[in-house]
Amino acid sequence: MTQQLLMIEDDTRLAAMVGEYLRQSGYGFAHAADGTSGLAALQANAPDLVILDLMLPDMDGLEVCRRIKAQSSEARTAILMLTAKGDPMDRIIGLEIGADDYLPKPFEPRELLARIRAVLRRGGETGASGAAAGTHKIMRFGSLEIDRDARTVTIAGNPCELTSYQFDLLVTLAERAGRVLSRDQIMEAVRGRELEAFDRSIDVHMGRIRSAIELDAKDPKRILTVRGVGYVFAKQQD
Repeated sequence: MTQQLLMIEDDTRLAAMVGEYLRQSGYGFAHAADGTSGLAALQANAPDLVILDLMLPDMDGLEVCRRIKAQSSEARTAILMLTAKGDPMDRIIGLEIGADDYLPKPFEPRELLARIRAVLRRGGETGASGAAAGTHKIMRFGSLEIDRDARTVTIAGNPCELTSYQFDLLVTLAERAGRVLSRDQIMEAVRGRELEAFDRSIDVHMGRIRSAIELDAKDPKRILTVRGVGYVFAKQQD
């Protein structure tokens, strides 16, 4: 089945160029010129991924991101943000509220395509981590339960909201509990593509994971920072 993309972008010339390129690459493509029509299109026909420009004429792109995550909580529609070059705060906030990846403008269509494929690949690899690690597809650490097949995380039975990428980061650490991993090792394990190795947003994602699974994100007990090295997932938990 063809994967469907929705681009929310007020630059119609850019959207037309991107749409032609992505259709030639085998994707279904729809375009909305503002946040209101984009949210309506999302509700009418949920896409697999939204390409979201943060500079929209009718509402703040970050607000659109929040509403997309609220509307697609079950379907888990992925979001790839388009941000202004050199504007890290929007990128950080966007990642914290649930975007899966970002791409600064201007961008090359080939890089956009690579980012889209990476995000969709992460979302579609249901159970792949479990198959690689062994027969136990559900990992339990005290009250924390990670289900690789269902791609869900719960604390004492309560669901934790994570993006596809954040889920993969958590699984990567949990499978190697007690082992300190550098940022490069984590990104290599999750993404496995040199093309994406320059993305240094991992600390933002780790902060979001901690907010979801820690009792106190400022005093984490599950995911610990090893200063100057990286992160380690604690073996002993509640």
